[in-house]
Amino acid sequence: MRIIVANDYDEMSRKAAHLIASQMILNPESVLGLATGSTPIGTYKELIKLYKDGVIDFSKIKSFNLDEYFELPKDNPQSYDYFMKANLFNHVNIGEEDINIPNGMCENIERECNDYEKKIIEAGGIDLQLLGIGRNSHIGFNEPGEHFETNTHLVQLDEDTIEANSRFFDSVDDVPTKAISMGIGSIMKAKKILLLASGAGKADAIYDTVNGPITPKVPASILQLHPDVVIIVDKEAASRL
Repeated sequence: MRIIVANDYDEMSRKAAHLIASQMILNPESVLGLATGSTPIGTYKELIKLYKDGVIDFSKIKSFNLDEYFELPKDNPQSYDYFMKANLFNHVNIGEEDINIPNGMCENIERECNDYEKKIIEAGGIDLQLLGIGRNSHIGFNEPGEHFETNTHLVQLDEDTIEANSRFFDSVDDVPTKAISMGIGSIMKAKKILLLASGAGKADAIYDTVNGPITPKVPASILQLHPDVVIIVDKEAASRL
């Protein structure tokens, strides 16, 4: 596990984008695992700049998103499908057929989860997985619990997660209470993992992830067992390290 401390959010975003760009340059057919939320927005902006400058090319890239709200239509501005298009996909040359996001409006949730896992395997697995982290140390939407979820599954969101995400909605009552998420096992199969965190509100989660015991009560702590993890944090998120 390598930890890089950036001065601020913008520097964290640049460093993260350069690491992802390096993966894409070394392997133009990379399979990228992508995240949503406020943390990676700056990273996506930097990747768009690198694309427009001709440094990177998305034409042979495949992507798999970590999660999607359950029963939220794709055209809803708060869906992660909408988020990814607005913040990255609409601005680069990735093929629509190469974009994979769980279908929150699926009729059969078990089939959707199983098919998503199969698609990742058929693509050759994820070369680089980008992660954010919740205040309660969740990665993807894998909430603290009694065991680590293995594969893509339906999640009941914690109140803390719903409250944190309510800033994107008109009110907390509008936040979906369930989501489809890659499991911890799905995430750990990625060849390389890049975790980003910014702000003092994430300091405890980063401390517990890096220094605490490995426990499903701190989902991100499992990353201690992965052979190739890079954590990029700003000074505030690193304040307890």
